[in-house]
Amino acid sequence: MDKALYVAMTGARASLQAQGTVSQNLANADTNGFKAALANTQAMPIRGDGFPSRVNAMHIDQGFDASLGAQKVTGNALDISLQPDTWLAVQSQDGSEAYTRGGQLSLTPNGQLVTASGRAVLDENGNPMVIPPHQALEIGSDGTVSITPLGESAATQANVGRLRVVNASSDRLARGLDGLMRNTNPQQAFVQAEGKSVNSGSLEGSNVDAAGALVQMIQLQRQFEMQVKVIKHGDENAQSANTLLKLSG
Repeated sequence: MDKALYVAMTGARASLQAQGTVSQNLANADTNGFKAALANTQAMPIRGDGFPSRVNAMHIDQGFDASLGAQKVTGNALDISLQPDTWLAVQSQDGSEAYTRGGQLSLTPNGQLVTASGRAVLDENGNPMVIPPHQALEIGSDGTVSITPLGESAATQANVGRLRVVNASSDRLARGLDGLMRNTNPQQAFVQAEGKSVNSGSLEGSNVDAAGALVQMIQLQRQFEMQVKVIKHGDENAQSANTLLKLSG
């Protein structure tokens, strides 16, 4: 009976972990560029002495949903959306290169280009991008940033750098605890995307299906309740068995 309780407990634990993943998705349903995390369970046979009849349930991280979110036109020159399988390179807290599809950019008072979460945006050389004082700014389809310097006519354009936008398939990316994506094989660096990679004046929304996530949350809750009932009934049966043994003794 204790074996059945343990197996039921692993199922309940996996359901709780899956609920955490779905909760994270719901919390980011309005986060620009967010990719929904995927979660599933895997049967894990228990090894050891005796007949191999026990199978645990283990929560596994299946990565993320790489489908595109809805495009939202904003008209803001600092808002960008990216082409499929391309990612904007930013500087993570530890100084390493990380990737995001959140294209809601802004400028700090000292002219540094940052994301909505305050991460420094990198140029094609891997350095934080700083924009000089200007009266107009434009981001080209290849990620090139051009400005009209202060005091100059609109016809005067100065190229101040190019955003580091890389080609990266979803199977080579893993999400960190900070929400940023990282290369799963750092020895093989991502290459700069060529041609059209950026749409200026628009944002990519989250690809989380809020209604579907709510339904999944309800299903997981009911599944968890059923597994807890199995544990409860198993404990009651064990107590009844102990009582019978005492009476027979």
